[in-house]
Amino acid sequence: MSDDNSSIISHVSLGTNNFQKAVEFYDGVMPTLGAARIMQVDGAVAYGKKFPEFWVQTPENDEPAQIANGTHYGFVADSKEAVHAFWDKAIEMGATPDGEPGPRPHYGEPYYGCFLRDLDGHKIEATFWDASM
Repeated sequence: MSDDNSSIISHVSLGTNNFQKAVEFYDGVMPTLGAARIMQVDGAVAYGKKFPEFWVQTPENDEPAQIANGTHYGFVADSKEAVHAFWDKAIEMGATPDGEPGPRPHYGEPYYGCFLRDLDGHKIEATFWDASM
């Protein structure tokens, strides 16, 4: 494995019931974290910084996409400002607030993040871990 990939996850995928709107949403919010659309195949788009790590897609079985209780998708932010940019852009694009940007010391003193629901209701988060603390 290449040593320039610090992730422990190959990728995650989430289903959407409105592919075009979901792609527009993630095309808008992912650049706030330094990520971009890496690739696209029929019915799926992948985002990442170097690798296709986060996929948005129509369900393979043609059934409606569903959200999972207890599941959320956390994205790494490079700064507190990036957490706020993610929050602001997501709200602008129609996300539902689920926890404003700020420290969460119960997750660890260095933790700073925000929580939202995307257009399909999936729980998403942007997190900055301030190692200087």
